[in-house]
Amino acid sequence: MNHRHLFLIPAAAALLAGCAAMSSPPPATASNGALVGPNGMTLYTFDRDAAGKSMCNGPCATNWPPLMAPASASASGDWSIVTRDDGSRQWAYKGKPVYYWIKDAKPGDRTGDGVNNAWRLARP
Repeated sequence: MNHRHLFLIPAAAALLAGCAAMSSPPPATASNGALVGPNGMTLYTFDRDAAGKSMCNGPCATNWPPLMAPASASASGDWSIVTRDDGSRQWAYKGKPVYYWIKDAKPGDRTGDGVNNAWRLARP
C-alpha cells in the first residue's frame, strides 16, 4: 500500500471543513418578528419595488438607505442580490429589496412601518 496517499484524507477533510466554515452569515437576522440589519436596525420593504428591482433611488434612497451587498457577497437561501440603477448591489429577501429608514434612531425602532402606505416591516 502506498502510504503517501494517506495524508490526503486528513488534508481533504480539513479543506472541506474550512469551506463549510467560510459560508457567510445572512445579511440580516430576525428580531421580534422583523428583520434587522447587522447594526440591529429594522429593515423594510417597499410596495412599489418590482420583482427583483429597487424602485427607490435618488432622494428616496436618501430617506430609505438600502441594505447594501458587498462585491464579495453571494445569494444564499431566501437572500438574493439586486443591482440598483447606479450599479451598486442591494440585498433582497424573498425577492424584495430591503431598506433602513432614516428616522429610526435606535435598534428596535419601527417608525417606518406604513409610511405613505407603501413601506412595510421586512418580516422573516
